[in-house]
Amino acid sequence: MTDPDKAAEGSADDSVRTPSISETFSDAARRSGLGQLKPGETPTAGALLGALGGVRGLVESVLPGFTFLLLFTFTRDLTISVLVPVVVAVAFVVARAVSRTVITPAIAGAIGIALTATLSLVTNRAENNFLPGIVINVAMLLVLLVSISVRWPLIGIFIGLIVGEGTEWRADRIKRRAFTIATWIWVIPSAIRVAIQVPLYLAERADLLAATKLLTGIPLYIAALWVTWLLVRAIYSKPEPTVAS
Repeated sequence: MTDPDKAAEGSADDSVRTPSISETFSDAARRSGLGQLKPGETPTAGALLGALGGVRGLVESVLPGFTFLLLFTFTRDLTISVLVPVVVAVAFVVARAVSRTVITPAIAGAIGIALTATLSLVTNRAENNFLPGIVINVAMLLVLLVSISVRWPLIGIFIGLIVGEGTEWRADRIKRRAFTIATWIWVIPSAIRVAIQVPLYLAERADLLAATKLLTGIPLYIAALWVTWLLVRAIYSKPEPTVAS
């Protein structure tokens, strides 16, 4: 007979089981913007907005950068220009806490803005407010290109995690080619940002860096996500072959 105490202990162990690395990565992929991709479905404006966190997420992404642009353009005061966006970001955190909505994105955004503000103030260089973003884009560009060169396109890895397919897509020539194209599509935004922002950073044009960050940020992200969705829809909406009886 089964010992009730041991059975209860086993149930408790199951309930607190630590997720595997694969499960952790899969969950992270589903929470990302690409996690909004629904294989086989037609992309909609509402779904793309959802990938940005809805209207609130869009405002939280744009307003701090827009605030910096306005303040620095008209005042040229570094302290005010970098600290006011921090206050705005903290206000978003408080608003989410009060409304009891998901607070993690706002906290992550506030931390990022606070770090870039600190870097700018410590170095007394306004353009350093954008240095972390430039470094991230360079790193992302390199990761994407390396993934293509070793024939493990990064977008394929993400989609495989999202749909629970793992790496089985690599055995499908059509999927592998589609995911390679999709990864090239994500190379383009990062390459554009690096090509524009690095010269502006070297020229110490913080005002133009702020403007181009807004113009090459969410618009290019949405465009890449849309085209990726169309590719994913094309390869996952194919009818299954029928077997003659």
